[in-house]
Amino acid sequence: MKKIFILVSILMLIISSSAFAANKNITAVADLWPPFVDPENPKQGLSMEVVRAAYEIQGYQVTLKIVPWARAKAYVKEGVYDIIPNTWKTDARKKFLHYSNSYATNQIKFIKRKGDSFEYDGLKSLAGKTVGTIIGYGYGDAFLNDASFRREDSPNLITNIKKLVINRLDLVLEDEIAAKAIIAKEDSSLFDKIVFGNNTFSGNDLYVTCGLKNPRHKELIDAFNKGLKEIKSNGTYKKIFEGYGM
Repeated sequence: MKKIFILVSILMLIISSSAFAANKNITAVADLWPPFVDPENPKQGLSMEVVRAAYEIQGYQVTLKIVPWARAKAYVKEGVYDIIPNTWKTDARKKFLHYSNSYATNQIKFIKRKGDSFEYDGLKSLAGKTVGTIIGYGYGDAFLNDASFRREDSPNLITNIKKLVINRLDLVLEDEIAAKAIIAKEDSSLFDKIVFGNNTFSGNDLYVTCGLKNPRHKELIDAFNKGLKEIKSNGTYKKIFEGYGM
């Protein structure tokens, strides 16, 4: 009887230890968005480096799954996966996502055909234009609700750029650093046909997010915030950004 009790106790300890270890695992989900999320980079991109460093210093392990953006958002909203490592903040998203402290800022600019004199000067300057956007991205309510211009969704940036160069779109909106990295990776010949506007549409902070339906959302966001503070203090954060020329 005593042996059985000991065996049961050991088994319970193993199960408890396994459950604890599993609970230190985090699954991140995002779309391809170099240099921030890039599975071809050995370190999987700037966002993933920051996220992984912040979580690892808190004892967590992070794995990454790549899916289209709209699907990533839906998965995290429903708690299927744990976090999105690179999220812009919108009022709509705050209803179902728990946001971390910000760790970077994107400069969102308009891309146009070479020779186009357009420069962004407020939403009024977009009147009559057709702007290429990406399904599920957060551009802000004012932009999304303005009836003076059209928005046309595509699943990714390259589709939008190809529409732009054949005159199906007037403009495309994207973070300048990400756009240049994606175009260089997918089809560098497109650089001969496009230019970036000088004026910034918006500066969007980047956050880690976890779905409010996920029972671990407070734990995971608190852990990231704590880890982020630590990697800023110990120099890791600065080294990561320097590695991307930022």
